[in-house]
Amino acid sequence: MKEFIKIASGQGFWGDLPSAPINQVKNGQIDYLVMDYLAEVTMSIMQKQRMRNEKFGYARDFVDVIEATLHEIKNDGVKVISNAGGVNPRACKDAILEVAKKAGITGLKVAVVDGDDILPGLDQLIEQGHLLKNMETGEPITTVKDDLLSANVYFGCRPIVDALKKGADIIITGRVTDTGLTLAPMVYEFGWDFDNYDLMSAGTIAGHIIECGGQVSGGNFTDWESVNNLVNIGFPIIEAYPDGSFYVTKHAGTGGLISEMTVKEQLLYEIGNPAEYITPDCIADFTTIQLKQEGKDRVKIWGIKGRPDTPTYKISASYIDGYKLSSTLVYCWPDALKKAKSAGDILLKRADKLSITFRDTNIEFVGLNSCNEDTSELKKDQSKLNEVQLRVSVHGDSKDQLDRFAKEIAPLILTGPSGVTGFAGGRPRASEVVAYWPALLSKEAASPVVTLYDV
Repeated sequence: MKEFIKIASGQGFWGDLPSAPINQVKNGQIDYLVMDYLAEVTMSIMQKQRMRNEKFGYARDFVDVIEATLHEIKNDGVKVISNAGGVNPRACKDAILEVAKKAGITGLKVAVVDGDDILPGLDQLIEQGHLLKNMETGEPITTVKDDLLSANVYFGCRPIVDALKKGADIIITGRVTDTGLTLAPMVYEFGWDFDNYDLMSAGTIAGHIIECGGQVSGGNFTDWESVNNLVNIGFPIIEAYPDGSFYVTKHAGTGGLISEMTVKEQLLYEIGNPAEYITPDCIADFTTIQLKQEGKDRVKIWGIKGRPDTPTYKISASYIDGYKLSSTLVYCWPDALKKAKSAGDILLKRADKLSITFRDTNIEFVGLNSCNEDTSELKKDQSKLNEVQLRVSVHGDSKDQLDRFAKEIAPLILTGPSGVTGFAGGRPRASEVVAYWPALLSKEAASPVVTLYDV
């Protein structure tokens, strides 16, 4: 057993800094590079891409990261774990194998973890009595089944541990939990028992701390002015120990900041009940966390407690829920706000005259209330506003109707209030609204699949 391992975060979301994971590998010694690409809406985007091209449906820039770090993976033993596979992890694997082949790299093992996509077998699950009721509304998934884009199980760390036991150097998964990417190396390296829920919770919280990449290194920090050199921000690294304690740190010489406060802000990010952080691996109790600054950019975490995991997996499904359209016009002084309000009213009345119907409409005045600001000066005299941007957004069931409404916006320049100084982006087009459907599924109804491939 190693005394400790270093697990580096290389990506907080699909579209994060392209250089971050490469710098994590090349700027210092690490054992694992973990990369989180998936959010709830990301799966639906990838599914739509796969529908257009069967070779797509994964985070294709992940392949660039592997290409840039093949030397370290092969010669330094750095293992890479990522959910970049999205809805098509096997296509992602094919791209990785091709890159390695072109580079003349051999002897690597690439594992695919899938089985999370339940959309193809959804009818069978429903027939078996799995209603997949919406966790917020209680409605069964049959109410939106015909409009579904994706439906995926959140697996935990176990299949990744299996892949590591099989000798995988690169592990590509579909929808696994963000925290499972980090927990798995700890379980594998330290031989943790899956039923030791304190240790499982420690690894889960370590994963939560680094899952958002540079956010715990001073990015998006409330006291952002205290953070040095955000240009060269260093992404976080977990230095983990067998007893469940760990340090949050980063490579020396990089920018950013890791402090008690940056860690605490990240700990509070995207959680519900802090005493019940539910994952497929355990229920972690955030109220038991002990932390202390132990040097520059180095925070120790220990004392974490946890409870057994639940008998269900969470399901993340998405479906098409109508269409949306947005556009803007900028009105200038004098009476900029009055002009913008009048223009918005004219637009909606013209839509009504054309028998165009919406589910929802939203008229905003950027410069007055875009951030819910209402300064004392504006209270006194709103006519002092030099300019106001009218932003109109609509949501409806008919794409054709919304596209017809779009034709009414530009004509306001010459058929509405005076003083339009900006109309950017051309005529808008209606686009699909992708809605989220959270549900629960018995763990007995879904199983991950681990497949190993040799380079």
